[in-house]
Amino acid sequence: MFKKTVESKSQQRLSGADRKKLKRTIKERFPNASDTDLDSLIPPKVEVTVSKHPNRVLIYSLEGGLPIFFDVDSRGTTIYPTVYALWKVPHLLPAFTLKGGEVSRYVIGGADLMFPGISIGAEGLPEFSAGEIWAVVVPGNPAPIAVGSTCISSSDALKAGLRGKALKISHHYRDALWESAEDRYVPNVGFLEDAVFGDPSLFPNSQQSDTDATSDHENNADDGQDASYGDTSSNMPSDPNVDQQITADFGDLKVTENDRSEKVTADEQNTLSVEDVDALLDKCLLQACYTTLKDKDLPIAGSTLWANHVLPCRPPGIVLDIKKSSHKKLSKWLQSKSSEGLISSKEDKHKKEVMVLAVNRKHPDYISFRPEKQQVEKVEQTADTSTESDNNRMMDLIEIYKPSVHVNPIFNSVGADTHQLYTASEASEVVYAYIEKENLVKPTNKAIVVLDAILCDALFKGAIKKGSTYPSEIHKKDLAPTFINRMQAHHQVTRGKESVVRKGALKAMQIMTERRQGNKKVTKLTGMESFLIDAEPLASELQKKFACSTSVTELPGKKGHEVLVQGGVIDVLARYLVEQYGIPKKYIEVLDKTARK
Repeated sequence: MFKKTVESKSQQRLSGADRKKLKRTIKERFPNASDTDLDSLIPPKVEVTVSKHPNRVLIYSLEGGLPIFFDVDSRGTTIYPTVYALWKVPHLLPAFTLKGGEVSRYVIGGADLMFPGISIGAEGLPEFSAGEIWAVVVPGNPAPIAVGSTCISSSDALKAGLRGKALKISHHYRDALWESAEDRYVPNVGFLEDAVFGDPSLFPNSQQSDTDATSDHENNADDGQDASYGDTSSNMPSDPNVDQQITADFGDLKVTENDRSEKVTADEQNTLSVEDVDALLDKCLLQACYTTLKDKDLPIAGSTLWANHVLPCRPPGIVLDIKKSSHKKLSKWLQSKSSEGLISSKEDKHKKEVMVLAVNRKHPDYISFRPEKQQVEKVEQTADTSTESDNNRMMDLIEIYKPSVHVNPIFNSVGADTHQLYTASEASEVVYAYIEKENLVKPTNKAIVVLDAILCDALFKGAIKKGSTYPSEIHKKDLAPTFINRMQAHHQVTRGKESVVRKGALKAMQIMTERRQGNKKVTKLTGMESFLIDAEPLASELQKKFACSTSVTELPGKKGHEVLVQGGVIDVLARYLVEQYGIPKKYIEVLDKTARK
């Protein structure tokens, strides 16, 4: 539902009566919520706003832009909590538990939850009806990663053999709604950029069980668009024939070997002294500074640094637990590294965590450190080869931006490279870092930014007519879009191993149907090269797909080709390009000249 950027048509503050009505609605829809839970979700003295969107969705947010609930039909009959609300009150909804952390990659990627991906305990499948709102959690991590509505009832699911779709996902971690929060965060270190695993700080040995579930998932994974996470036999009641088949499977033999190795490494971890854990922490931090943590990523929240950079650099099979170090807490460890001069940090009183501002790459510890090759990367590369053929067909499009002369002073002020390309979220972090550095947030209204001379010129110089008064303030929700519009637009298209970056916005592919001599219809396709699609192979593929003749001609005076398909297949061709090549619908321009005659 929130795959694209969340842009509201209007936004207004909830009145006292509407605020009470929202609380009553939440209490009715979610009976597990106590009065204390309601005060936690909607604090008494915190402003609540509601924003209306073109698709009729209402989003309720706390002061500062943190979304807590969304109403899909604007009537209050189907209201969902966001993951931010579920992180505050995890028991607000019943939850399906995934088989392992690796399965979360599919859910975060936008797929619906399938029954084979659900872990079912000895008590069996819980009872539920079709249309109920459920959450999704990962083993060993109490914080939900997604929320949606059940597709069928539990009784119908058992009759169907626990196959098919279980939960239609409406909202998940890292979707556009999650990213719309100005102060977005993750609840614990188990939340990585592309997957969610158990939280080591809560369950020191959870990585072992999560790895077992991951291996089980990998041996049963399905390459479909939805998260069809493998053979449903793992969810069925015990059967001697099934058990024999599973035991004979090579993948399960592999799991057994991994299980033994995990137990050995876990035992080794328990024998590490406090000094060894401290040394391991420092080694992982230096490894991250060399390999994954770039200057453009700074400033960065301590929890994000830990989850996305430090943890991935730990040795394979090792559980890195900050509580077993002499520092006991992540904030104290980062502060100690700051006092040693390796990093510079600052405590964010609003987020109540330590922010890492810079890395001292001239520090003796950094200079003397020699980074190691990561074995984890090799494993991931091997796993990716099984789906290489599918990835070569699907496209990944990223809109990126280059700093212009207007915004260069902002980038220089925070130490960001003006020659690099940035995504919209990365560019937004730069301007927010400048605001924090210069302390430009209005004391009486945290949603308003006071413009100094540099920021005002970056946003409005040359864009306002002469004689007009320059604004002195700007709302936070308007700041990032205005700042990004002052940068040079670029786009990066990736298909398989091929990737290209071009200046300007991506031009749409054009499909046009027209009549020729003899009242015959033909369909012409142009602009496929912008999406890294070769004309000749595409024409051959369409010939087989539509059982018609095709031809390829070079466009006169232009770089590119035209694919000619016999017949009026304009709608079918557009759908085929979307499904088979991952072309977004907004980048397909359809023109039917035959309809005008």
